[in-house]
Amino acid sequence: MLERLKPLAPYLRRYRKNLAWGGVAVILYNTIKVLIPLVIGHAIDDMQHGITEAKVVHHTLRLLVIAVLSAIFLYITRQVIIGASREIEFDLRNDLFSNLERQAPSFYHTHRTGDIMARTTNDLNAVRQLLGPAIMYSANTIVFTAAALPFMYRISPRLTFFAFVPLPIASVLVQYFGNRIHRRFERIQAMFSDISAKAQENFSGARLIRAFAQEEAEIASFETANLEYIKRSLHLVRLMAMLWPTLEFVLGLSLMITLLVGGHEVVAHHISVGQFTSFNVYMVQLTWPMIAVGWVVNLFQRGTASIVRIDELLKQQPAITDQDVTPQQQKRFEDAEVIAGEIEFRNLTFAYPDAPPVLKDISLRIPAGSSLAIVGPTGSGKSTLVGLIPRLHDAAPGMVLVDGEPIRSYPLAAIRSQIGFVPQETFLFSDTIHQNIAFGRPDASQEQVQDAASIAHISTEILEFPKGFETMVGERGITLSGGQKQRTAIARAVIREPRILILDDALASVDTYTEERILNGLRQGMDTRTTVFISHRISTARNADQIAVLVAGHIAELGTHEELIARNGYYTSLFEKQRLEEELAVAT
Repeated sequence: MLERLKPLAPYLRRYRKNLAWGGVAVILYNTIKVLIPLVIGHAIDDMQHGITEAKVVHHTLRLLVIAVLSAIFLYITRQVIIGASREIEFDLRNDLFSNLERQAPSFYHTHRTGDIMARTTNDLNAVRQLLGPAIMYSANTIVFTAAALPFMYRISPRLTFFAFVPLPIASVLVQYFGNRIHRRFERIQAMFSDISAKAQENFSGARLIRAFAQEEAEIASFETANLEYIKRSLHLVRLMAMLWPTLEFVLGLSLMITLLVGGHEVVAHHISVGQFTSFNVYMVQLTWPMIAVGWVVNLFQRGTASIVRIDELLKQQPAITDQDVTPQQQKRFEDAEVIAGEIEFRNLTFAYPDAPPVLKDISLRIPAGSSLAIVGPTGSGKSTLVGLIPRLHDAAPGMVLVDGEPIRSYPLAAIRSQIGFVPQETFLFSDTIHQNIAFGRPDASQEQVQDAASIAHISTEILEFPKGFETMVGERGITLSGGQKQRTAIARAVIREPRILILDDALASVDTYTEERILNGLRQGMDTRTTVFISHRISTARNADQIAVLVAGHIAELGTHEELIARNGYYTSLFEKQRLEEELAVAT
């Protein structure tokens, strides 16, 4: 059991003072609580010599004082221990989120969002219950039993022996049921992750499901998964249903033995009626802790199963880190040093794990303040190439350089803070348009947001909305059209005034007229930044300082628009094809 709690050791150490004070409160609470049976027993024996009002008041006040002190220390116990469990839950959730935020995109290709959500909610709650109620009730049970046992033994060693005879049976039962509960809860949590992942995928892909009329099929599939979850949960419920009555039976057996043996002891005048009453009150006080053992076992098994699942996420090391950054380089960027923006790919070859190379022997230099357009067929590695600049993927050391230095020598936060990136798949947060544009620059003023929107040629459309820039865009920007989402993403990149601007096919969803307006807006600042953009349109690429034609991971052609047209290669054929399409469109 202790081995399973090992991942929580740093958090327990962090709150060791709270837990220590909680332990003191537990001891004081149970030390005072253990006096109640003695006072009751003494009162009964005292009343046998004559009942007076003074005696009644005296014993009542004693019980009242004990009850008040007991309540105070119980409150402190719950406040400190349950409070510490909430603090640890808070820290765990923050650490989980921070670690997940540092993961490379490849991590999310192999881990389902629904599974991650299940671990950061359901599993985290199970761990909190283990650290709070489970520890508190376990400590109370152990301390009270240890405190009561000497008093019970003093009343009657023989009665104490017979009363505790059934307890080893309870211990064996708890061990047996506990192991089975642990295994079943692990399977339940795995199934819960599957259900969460399925629900998340259906909510995210709601449009696609409706477009293909697959609502009923998805409902049936979810119902099947849900039935399996219910089936596994019922297996656990049946197991718990067996544990609780079994423990109550053992407790009832212990009480029965107490009455039989204790009654004989009273008749034989070995103990007084008051002592027999005290002993029975001790047994009654042990009733809830004994019954709670079943619940606590359940919490411990659930919690330890969840610890393993959470620890798997906490142990995930980011694939892309600052490990190659020296302290001197770190200090340079802490002093707000900016980059010029020169980019170089030097004999670059790149492959995803367990896959053939996507990019092969690419050598390319993009001077600071210049522009590069990348064209080529689908699947040629264009997005992969530009993704290496902000280190969304990591090439081998020395293959990607910025301002003549390996990109790995730049702190991630520093290099990314000077890059404006518009990915191929536009993502907007469920927030206002203003907040989405100002995402990379939270301190931006309303005027700066509007200026960026004007450059992206979307300001006019936004102002036509009833709430203007305060319009909520819905989850993933679902209330905006594809072109509006792309232009909002462009504004989000532009407002940062980056030294390097990367547009990954960011104008695919806008018409040629709007595209020209956006490019004109972007050209105003192109002389102060390096611009790299991917496009399938010659109209977008033709004005770039350089155009790279990427085919099957190789640079097949490189030059200006006029130079590539003169070569009569892939670029020329693409140009002729698009010009013909435009002529046909005009003719119709």
